[in-house]
Amino acid sequence: MIKKLTWLLALLPSLAMAADFDGAQLSLLWAAPFAGLLLSIALFPIFAPAFWHHHFGKISAFWAAAFLLPFISSFGVAPAAGIVVHAMLAEYIPFILILFALYTVSGGILMSGNLHGSPKMNTGILALGAVMASLMGTTGAAMLLIRPLLKANDNRSHNVHVVVFFIFLVANIGGGLTPLGDPPLFLGFLKGVDFMWTVEHMMWPVLFAAAILLAMFYAIDSYYYKKEGVLPVDRTPDSKIEFFGLWNFALIGAIIACVVMSGIWKPGIEWNIMGTHVELQNMVRDVLLVLIAIISLKFTKKEIRAGNDFNWGPILEVAKLFAAIFIAMAPAIAILRAGEAGQMASLVKMVTSPDGMPIDYMYFWMTGVLSAFLDNAPTYLVFFNLASGDAAHLMGPMASTLLAISCGAVFMGALSYIGNAPNFMVKAVAEDRGVKMPSFFGYMAWSCVCLLPVFILMTLVFF
Repeated sequence: MIKKLTWLLALLPSLAMAADFDGAQLSLLWAAPFAGLLLSIALFPIFAPAFWHHHFGKISAFWAAAFLLPFISSFGVAPAAGIVVHAMLAEYIPFILILFALYTVSGGILMSGNLHGSPKMNTGILALGAVMASLMGTTGAAMLLIRPLLKANDNRSHNVHVVVFFIFLVANIGGGLTPLGDPPLFLGFLKGVDFMWTVEHMMWPVLFAAAILLAMFYAIDSYYYKKEGVLPVDRTPDSKIEFFGLWNFALIGAIIACVVMSGIWKPGIEWNIMGTHVELQNMVRDVLLVLIAIISLKFTKKEIRAGNDFNWGPILEVAKLFAAIFIAMAPAIAILRAGEAGQMASLVKMVTSPDGMPIDYMYFWMTGVLSAFLDNAPTYLVFFNLASGDAAHLMGPMASTLLAISCGAVFMGALSYIGNAPNFMVKAVAEDRGVKMPSFFGYMAWSCVCLLPVFILMTLVFF
């Protein structure tokens, strides 16, 4: 026993530094398991859908292990353990608990009756959702409105585009107006970016992109609506519009308050767990999120959740996939954080001119493209720190660069299913309701055709 304790005490210092692993030591080959996981998410649903449906958790775990086991062999247990602990405590657990709470609470709000999914109605819901996304977060707005939107369009033979544009506008771009809207902007707020700076500077890019996409959606939806010859009576029997479980809105407000509290309250109490700093305010937030979800489950009538066809399938799918994603993407993030010392040095150099000045449009595109496939929050931080790291300086002389980083992280999260947390959640809910959503590459075809022209225009206008 004494020998074991002595060994553990000797190991503790290395474990405490494990999360600070230097990405400059890694080659791009270490990102291969992450690429394999992305390809699995993209290809298995196309070529082996039944196998994927039953075994996606095991496949995801395989790719996480494909990174961890060679890493342990090359660098030891301590760095690997630190990476896993950091991925789980600092990233995955807060991520999944916020999703879990919002998914649970929004599932307790039922709109009974029937809306008819006409182009005007659908465009109105998307516009409303885009506004709500900045007030209650993209995840909250998406989980609240996706079920009524699906119900309104359950008689449409062409309804995939409705969900795709919902992801564009409600799950991503709409969240760009405030730090409450999207995780990257909230991180900027925690780093010292003023709340109103975000509101003031992000307003025009958000309105610009949202206006173009809403007009584009209305044109596409009108085309399909006329082509289908949709009748005024759909599969859902007509009835009076009523709302039930509205008290859950108070719980959504409580969730938002918990998130804001964790960013404002700084008691200065923290624990170092294998190199990951776990702060008291974040622990309090996570516990409160679980309690809020439990309250909603306990006191919301079962009939309300039944009316929403509420089940745990979508959140379980997201939980399993993103657990592997957060672990497998760790080497890619570490290499990127290494800056010019890492294997992505050429990418880092692309955002700075020979005279040392930032190239704003490259910050926009580099932050954005990487945010589409890596978690957009750490990607935002990488380029935030690369540009200056000083919020006051970035809000002043480098305001255009900060705007480029913010727009890239928020807007281009819509380019892929994994670019932002609610994207995959919306996809899972839609599929659970019988909508045949596009594959990973199919969705990217939509996003490239619809979003890239908008982003090119944004580059010309704003950067």
